[in-house]
Amino acid sequence: MKEIQDREQLQAHIAAHSLTAIFNEQLSGHLHLYSFAQGEHICSKGDPSEYLYVLVKGKLKIFTATPEGKTLIICFKTPLELIGDVEYIQGTEMINTVEAVSPVHMLGIEYRWLNKYGKDHPPLLNFLLEIITHKFYRKSNFLSLNLMHPVEVRLASYLLSISYDESDPNFTGQLSTINLTDTANFIGTSYRHLNRVIQKLTQNGLIERGNGHLLVKDKAGLTALASRNIYEPN
Repeated sequence: MKEIQDREQLQAHIAAHSLTAIFNEQLSGHLHLYSFAQGEHICSKGDPSEYLYVLVKGKLKIFTATPEGKTLIICFKTPLELIGDVEYIQGTEMINTVEAVSPVHMLGIEYRWLNKYGKDHPPLLNFLLEIITHKFYRKSNFLSLNLMHPVEVRLASYLLSISYDESDPNFTGQLSTINLTDTANFIGTSYRHLNRVIQKLTQNGLIERGNGHLLVKDKAGLTALASRNIYEPN
């Protein structure tokens, strides 16, 4: 994480995402702009929670641990999204692990300033309420429906999510095959079955496996297979 010491850029993000009324003058004076590199963790499950982050550029991967000790993808997020909102309201440690899929910019403000200047500020409270209720609605649907999708659909959705950031046309990611065990856990399948599905998608010309990575060769075909990206719900 690096702080971007550029108030003009920070103010430009606030204006671009219509956050001026939400973060009033007192709050905005304590907002900072941070950058995270691809693959960097913004937070990890169980970490102390001290900041509210607002995603204003890039893509995030949010995942959690199952009762069996495996990791499971919850979703991928693009702007505008909050990290640390539920933890702020509940006063808990971080619930999920959040990782930058592409280069990310986030606004950040310490909870102590939210407590001092935000608790009686209706625009901020309404903003938090809207984001949190929508988040729990999506999570409830995801946990009940995700594992009902075939592994082909889950893998296609996952590859599309890690390979492209629609807000950054210059970003094209790839999946290291070294991480296939993690990928199997993320999408809720076995390593053996994942390899079978990869072989099938490779034979169909949708992806290419080589040099230690998986590459998307046919984005349109993979998108058609996914139907809709289950990890990036509206």
